[in-house]
Amino acid sequence: MAEKLTPREKGFSEWYVDLIQKAKLADYSDVKGCMVIRPNGYALWENIQRVMDKMFKDEGVRNAYFPLLIPESYLKKEAEHVEGFNPQLAIVTHAGGQKLEEPYVIRPTSETIINRSFSKWIQSYRDLPLLLNQWANVMRWEMRTRLFLRTTEFLWQEGHTCHETEEDAEKRTLTMLEVYRTFAEDYMAMPVLPGRKTESEKFAGALRTYSIEAMMQDKKALQAGTSHNLGQNFAKAFDTQFQGRDGQQHHVWQTSWGSSTRLIGGLILTHSDDAGLIVPPKLAATHVVIIPVGIGGKAPEAEKTQVLEKVHALAADLRKAGLGVVVDDDETKTPGFKYNEHELTGTCVRIELGPKDLAKSSCVMVRRDLRQKEFVPLDEAVAKVQAMLDQMQKDLFKKAKDFRDAHTFEVNSYEELKAKADDGFLLAHWDGDAKTEARIKEETGLTTRCRPFSLKQEPGKCVMTGNPSQGRIVFSKAY
Repeated sequence: MAEKLTPREKGFSEWYVDLIQKAKLADYSDVKGCMVIRPNGYALWENIQRVMDKMFKDEGVRNAYFPLLIPESYLKKEAEHVEGFNPQLAIVTHAGGQKLEEPYVIRPTSETIINRSFSKWIQSYRDLPLLLNQWANVMRWEMRTRLFLRTTEFLWQEGHTCHETEEDAEKRTLTMLEVYRTFAEDYMAMPVLPGRKTESEKFAGALRTYSIEAMMQDKKALQAGTSHNLGQNFAKAFDTQFQGRDGQQHHVWQTSWGSSTRLIGGLILTHSDDAGLIVPPKLAATHVVIIPVGIGGKAPEAEKTQVLEKVHALAADLRKAGLGVVVDDDETKTPGFKYNEHELTGTCVRIELGPKDLAKSSCVMVRRDLRQKEFVPLDEAVAKVQAMLDQMQKDLFKKAKDFRDAHTFEVNSYEELKAKADDGFLLAHWDGDAKTEARIKEETGLTTRCRPFSLKQEPGKCVMTGNPSQGRIVFSKAY
């Protein structure tokens, strides 16, 4: 039989690592904190890239690529930026057998080196807006790592844009946040709260940071994408100026925004179960597996031939409909082993077809998330699979949203905040003071996630200090 996972109730973290390794999504590397993304995991990343890349391009963004190595002096040009990233930097001091005149930092993020290029490329308001994205790897020296969620090296996309006005930059910042929200909800079937981060939680060097926050099955939050209004901080550090419509020189207004292979971790933690991976159909590499049954051992050769011909004909019809299909006719494995294996790796729909089914012109279908058998006429098979996949996508989102809503609470005292610290998203009044925020984190493990756009803001009193509060903010334990 396919390998069993640690049940979530017995150890959620162990279940998560078990699933990743046994479903062959990723593995540990001999490089500290780094992972190897296996083909099953990389197929998910390719589909995430494919969808997001089109969404970016639909917003006028074009792809480029910038160096992995960044002169150390570049990071020091923006003081808040270098201070924020300094503990995580990996620095190259020697190359070609010699000590370098200036060390290079392995890219933790690219605002600085990209601004060096922007300062050369942008001369006039006619060069704006400049809208770029790069798909790349980055390195941040993490002390505590977890596959996909937090690794020393990871894959991501980072968008960088330049604008004439602060208003244009803010509009772009929120536009890209909406792209992330749409992707998370429409493709990942993962409900999110878009909102603004606190000053303590914003990106180093930004004016404002916005994020989308999702709730995982263990009721912890996952920051799944961020969009930053950088203001003119980096533009001033690198003297990125343009001649405005008034004939005067102005610094550009900038944004940056990013998401990463952390999304794969979010997908796993939102939907999967004790049998293995569950993938929203819009991101699945394999939508259907067809498993021939009842043709092993002493089954007549004619029956076997007849079943296999129908299996491959059905697979061809499903592929014509644009679906990813696998025919699992490996005779060295039992049907039961195959069922478990494909549940483990997250194939969306299983079709079983044997001589008895063929005699009735039908087949058996099983949707991965429901794991219930359904008998379907063969001439309706393609349409039924498509309907199953559409419904599965909707049901996964609804299930995740219902779970989040059931674990979101208004809390009105510090004692209640502490008592519910492990219960999900806590909507609490906070006085806006970073010291209060830090004390809550130290005493409860809760962090501010964002102030959601959808949350009506009404004055109140901070749950910890009793000082005036402008409104509620989301507190949660988080990855």
